[in-house]
Amino acid sequence: MAAPELHPGASYAQETLAWSRAMIDPALRAAVDTLPESMRRISGYHLGWSDEHGEEVTAPAGKAIRPTLVLLSAAVTGGSPREAVPAAVAVELVHNFSLLHDDVMDGDATRRHRPTAWRLFGVGAAILAGDAMLTLALDVLAASGHAESGRGMRMLSAAVQDLVDGQSADMDFEQRDTVEPAECQTMAAHKTAALIGCSCALGALFGGASDTAVGRLRTFGEHLGLAFQHVDDLLGIWGDSAVTGKPVFSDLRNRKKSLPVVFAMASDSAPGRELAALYGRSGPLSDEEVARAASLVADAGGRDWSQAEADRLLAHALDQLDHGDHGIAATELAALARLVTRRDH
Repeated sequence: MAAPELHPGASYAQETLAWSRAMIDPALRAAVDTLPESMRRISGYHLGWSDEHGEEVTAPAGKAIRPTLVLLSAAVTGGSPREAVPAAVAVELVHNFSLLHDDVMDGDATRRHRPTAWRLFGVGAAILAGDAMLTLALDVLAASGHAESGRGMRMLSAAVQDLVDGQSADMDFEQRDTVEPAECQTMAAHKTAALIGCSCALGALFGGASDTAVGRLRTFGEHLGLAFQHVDDLLGIWGDSAVTGKPVFSDLRNRKKSLPVVFAMASDSAPGRELAALYGRSGPLSDEEVARAASLVADAGGRDWSQAEADRLLAHALDQLDHGDHGIAATELAALARLVTRRDH
């Protein structure tokens, strides 16, 4: 069945995500089907298409935020979303490469309410599946035949380098007693915002936009990506596990130095110092201790600061859309930006 065209009836962000899924899923499945069987089985499981035995199931999948940003960015600059499908597939593959590796590095046992791939298939196999998806992303762009495929590959490769640099900094923070909020923001800009910015830039590029428009959409995505990371960090502490798919207080239990935590520790306040002492203790934190840590982050101002930063960054992102963009696509892009920075999703 042909994917639906963007149309005025798709006026809500959730409908837009469903429209995007319908457009990219056939191409994404076709791309994954070209992987070796061993990698195809792990990738299919991770993407929610199959169980650990390779049998088809319907399991929770990601929201497809990044590929949707690609398609909408093509449309908002006057291009065709269909022309941008290879770029959308590529960024979704890169995103899932990063998730497979993140789950291993963070030791996360669940994702989307299911055991993580490394838990079922082993650490080495999950890493290799991530590597396969990264390589496949570049192959999809190369095989697209688009006039800007070479430039798109370089843009995506640069975003992956930023992502890797951000992940390296995140891991380094775990070994340090003190981290400054500015350092943490820079880490998040590399680890999260770079790929989201690249998604928007790639969409504009594959939609035939000018260099000015490509740069503007990249700026939109980078601001949105950093706002998204603030919200994700808030959900990592206070999010509903039924929605996030992770245990309550999971980030605190893992002693992650997320944005609100780092701000709280750097606040030079009594709650901040108590939080730092909790993080510095050896051995696992008890349920009571992680609940106390959540209260301390809030008392030290970390929760309010991240909420305010998310709002500020979202406003700056939306400012980039006020340049005569194409009607319904700009409306949909703004609606999606607001959806992904909600603190109850």
